[in-house]
Amino acid sequence: MLTNTGWLLGDKILRMGVGLLVGVWVARYLGPEQFGAMNYAMAIVALFGALAGLGLNGIVVRDLVRKPEGTSLTLGTAFVLQLIGGFLAFVLAVAAISIMRPADDLARTMVAILGFALVFKSAEVVKYWFESQVKSKYTVWAEHCVFLALAAVRVVLILNQAPLLAFVWAALAETVLAGVFLLLIYSRKAGALSRWSANLSRAKGLLMESWPLILGSMASMINMRMDQVMLGSMVNNTVVGNYSAAVRLAEVWLIVPGIIGSSIYPAIIAAKEKSEELYRRRILQTTKLMAAGVLPVAVIISLLSNHIVHLVYGQQFASAGNYLAIYIWTGVPYLVFFVLNQMFYIEGLLKVGFLVSVFAVSSNLLLNFMLIPMFGGMGAAFATLATAVGATLLSLFILNLKTGIFLKRK
Repeated sequence: MLTNTGWLLGDKILRMGVGLLVGVWVARYLGPEQFGAMNYAMAIVALFGALAGLGLNGIVVRDLVRKPEGTSLTLGTAFVLQLIGGFLAFVLAVAAISIMRPADDLARTMVAILGFALVFKSAEVVKYWFESQVKSKYTVWAEHCVFLALAAVRVVLILNQAPLLAFVWAALAETVLAGVFLLLIYSRKAGALSRWSANLSRAKGLLMESWPLILGSMASMINMRMDQVMLGSMVNNTVVGNYSAAVRLAEVWLIVPGIIGSSIYPAIIAAKEKSEELYRRRILQTTKLMAAGVLPVAVIISLLSNHIVHLVYGQQFASAGNYLAIYIWTGVPYLVFFVLNQMFYIEGLLKVGFLVSVFAVSSNLLLNFMLIPMFGGMGAAFATLATAVGATLLSLFILNLKTGIFLKRK
């Protein structure tokens, strides 16, 4: 687990460093309005991106750990399902932007380009297998090479004063190349893709389990991106640009605890199989680890938010500092909820997890409708934070009620 986490952390640290550097350079080059327009299109695509994954990640990893003899059938079926889901998500994203901004040709073009990348997300089933084997270094190699290459491409685009659409095409190229590399590495390390198989029975089995997760994942993505969509629809692209800049800074450091949790997930599943006490101990340890990792960073970034934004983005993104001071606190409940969500998988409480997601979406939409007209980006940040806290507390209450995992047993 430590080796696997080390590879993932090394990759993410490099991504955070290079990605933040190049991303900030792109934001400075485009300016708040164009940067906001691109992030608005990305948010539209992200709303439907969860449909491309079909909520299969946790289920497939679990089944690969528990039933390794069915690996070829599980991976093949998951690949076909996610390929279909990607096409459907692409169509829905294009339809949505056509309805929301019928006269905005640029927005429709960006959504069409970015949305087509969802089709290639099906290659990520390869990552599920490497995750189940705790051998993520191979997927790190593939994605690392593509990431660095496309980071260099973005730098070249900036130096040559490329138009906005060039950066959108670069985002599509990164997803396509990453998918191709993942499939090639799996073929080299695990066996030919021709061994994969798919059948209707296995597909029905996966979808019967995953349908609450499909809706739950969509709900989660709505919570993460609906604020940017609503700001773009109710305010303007410049506010979206400032808000998106704050979100990028807030989310970049959350990758690290999330990666640790992903590496621990197979061990938590195995602990459940061995004994309830070991399972309970690992859940509690992971929860404490998440909380201990996020609190100090949230305090520091919140206090220094304006200075950080000015240093990183410059004066043209000055409003982002106020948004960052609030938004950074969403990481605390988010990472605790990350652990609780894994428990929904393991305990077979997927429908309950879906109900929590429904609550979160309803809360987020309602609060955004109320607060954005009055407070703009600050209202969106408060709405996101309040929703994250509410969803985490509700999940904790339900899991204690169902399992008593966080209570001392007499």
